[in-house]
Amino acid sequence: MNSPQAPSGRGSSEEAEKHAHGIAVATKDVDTGAALVAGMSGDLDPDDAARVLRKIDFGILPMMIQFMDKATLGSSAILGIHSHPQLSDYIRLGTVFYLSYLLFEYPQNLALQRFPVGRWISINIFVWGISLACQAACTNFAGLFVARFILGMCEGCITAGFMIVSSMFYTRSEQTSRFGYWSQIISGFISFGSLHITTLRFAPWQWLMIITGILTLITAVVLFPDSPTNAWFLTPSERAIAIQRLKENQTGVENKHFKKDQMLEALKDPKTWIFALFAALDQIPNSLSNQRQIIMTTIGFSDLQTTLLSCVDGFMEVATIWTGVMIVSRIPNSRAYVGAVYFIPALVGIALLFAIWLVDIGITGFVLSLAWLTSITAGHTKRVTTNAIVLSGYCLGNGLGPFMWLSQYKPRNRVPWIVIGLCYTICPLLLLIIRFMLSRENKKRDAEPVNGNFEEVYIEQVTADGKRIEVKVDKEFLDLTDIQNRDFRYVL
Repeated sequence: MNSPQAPSGRGSSEEAEKHAHGIAVATKDVDTGAALVAGMSGDLDPDDAARVLRKIDFGILPMMIQFMDKATLGSSAILGIHSHPQLSDYIRLGTVFYLSYLLFEYPQNLALQRFPVGRWISINIFVWGISLACQAACTNFAGLFVARFILGMCEGCITAGFMIVSSMFYTRSEQTSRFGYWSQIISGFISFGSLHITTLRFAPWQWLMIITGILTLITAVVLFPDSPTNAWFLTPSERAIAIQRLKENQTGVENKHFKKDQMLEALKDPKTWIFALFAALDQIPNSLSNQRQIIMTTIGFSDLQTTLLSCVDGFMEVATIWTGVMIVSRIPNSRAYVGAVYFIPALVGIALLFAIWLVDIGITGFVLSLAWLTSITAGHTKRVTTNAIVLSGYCLGNGLGPFMWLSQYKPRNRVPWIVIGLCYTICPLLLLIIRFMLSRENKKRDAEPVNGNFEEVYIEQVTADGKRIEVKVDKEFLDLTDIQNRDFRYVL
């Protein structure tokens, strides 16, 4: 690991000499929450913290829903799109979404750092909803291809944005359970209802696109908060409390100044690439989501039964993710172990071939990995870069997955099932490797002497009467990376 470095962008040596009691840093180099809580002392009242947390949940969680973009393609297969010869190329339609996602992932993450997070997410959700609804008007493959490409471009912002928002509002112990709320069951019920719509000009699959597009647009008009420093649902005093709650994270809120050294650190950090490999291998089996309903119809279920049974997918995801995050929240440092264990039922489902819904249990490991990654990565530019790399792996896995569902492997699809089995065997091993690395690093830091490099750091503030004063900034709000801050301990 690299030795810690002082924050970049300090003033001249003459300016630093004026601050004989400590180090002066530019405001742009510290966390955006630093100015709001700088100079504050004393312990946070637990009742105040709990009250603010309830308001944060009320303001954030209803908007953090995993919108139904990818699922609509699989649902459309049994709602009529598969019978349309110009719209039924599933491999290319499934891949273009993730190709676009991959191309725009890093630019979207840079935009999330450069622009207000909430407004940028809302803009992308709005474009996403329009594109989703416009798929209903597509009469040829080219039109649907373009719509899916735009969907992928917008989703490059959504998952990364949700990860950043979670880290800005929640403590490390809270993030895992909040990540688990990104799932829902309603997609199957909407598909079931769409199957009963009979119109001359519109097929059921087109109604599905229209309905899900409208639901997404409704969500887009709700103002997503940019950060705790300006959250519309918090008062000024509650915003300060919300930021103070995050001190235990030692990751701060955010920083809009791009730092090249943090980007390079993310590229050199081994855990970044192991998480990316995990994401890629974990998402290759996700191609099953677009094939599952087709498989159901080929083994004898009617379209009506298949749409209703698709509700089981959502139920399995919600139930297993909920139990997984609850276990992790109650057993300290258990993320890797719980994530690895949840791959076992998925492997059983693959081995049995007919226990198709057991495979859904494997998604819990991925959800836990996202929450884990967020809680062990500090430094805003590093976090943005790491998110982009890991989600690029996510895109590669999802983009390659559809190519294993070839016609020569039907109806048993043994080759795809073998590939899925191999992926779900390697993924838990990668989680355990990451845990071993982080545990070893924690022990190394425990043995190091106390480092006081960042104990006396000050920024300049201007009071209401125009007087310039120096205010001490806590180490937690200096926008240090997890490697620079030797007091940072990785949760396991």
